[in-house]
Amino acid sequence: MSRWKELWDWTRSILIAVVLALLIRMFLFEVFVVEGRSMYPTLVETERLMVNKIIYHFDEPEPGDVIVFEHEPGRDFIKRVIGVEGDRVEIKQGQVYLNDQPLDEPYLFDDILMYDYGPVEVPPDYLFVLGDHRQNSMDSRDPRVGFVSQEYLKGRAFLIFWPPWEARVIDSEVDNH
Repeated sequence: MSRWKELWDWTRSILIAVVLALLIRMFLFEVFVVEGRSMYPTLVETERLMVNKIIYHFDEPEPGDVIVFEHEPGRDFIKRVIGVEGDRVEIKQGQVYLNDQPLDEPYLFDDILMYDYGPVEVPPDYLFVLGDHRQNSMDSRDPRVGFVSQEYLKGRAFLIFWPPWEARVIDSEVDNH
């Protein structure tokens, strides 16, 4: 009889672990794999990152946040928030301006080339996003993406955990002097 009890204890423990893992994945955190180079050098292709799925139920997205959103069914994008509702975004001679102030973006390469864009004002409940590798990013400058509705947000990326030797916290600061 003790073998059946031991088997039941193991089965119950495994079931509880599986249910807890599913609940955590559904409501709190999710793992995403970086595909492509649009967020280079911040994120490198094949890295795995943790995304906080619950944060935007309690807080609003802010410039600098690295977010995951559903671009179209079955296709998620990872980008950096540049502007939020009511912000004025413009790109002139390779410099991004937020509300007429130049952004300090230390996560970019020094030799970045961007075409002029805007000015545009971010509508209510939308975000203006850019990839960190601006020459190779399908982002809010592209009419196929445009402003990102907050209803499509999956969460904020906060940790790269794979490969383990590259593990780090994702910096989400943008300095708007």
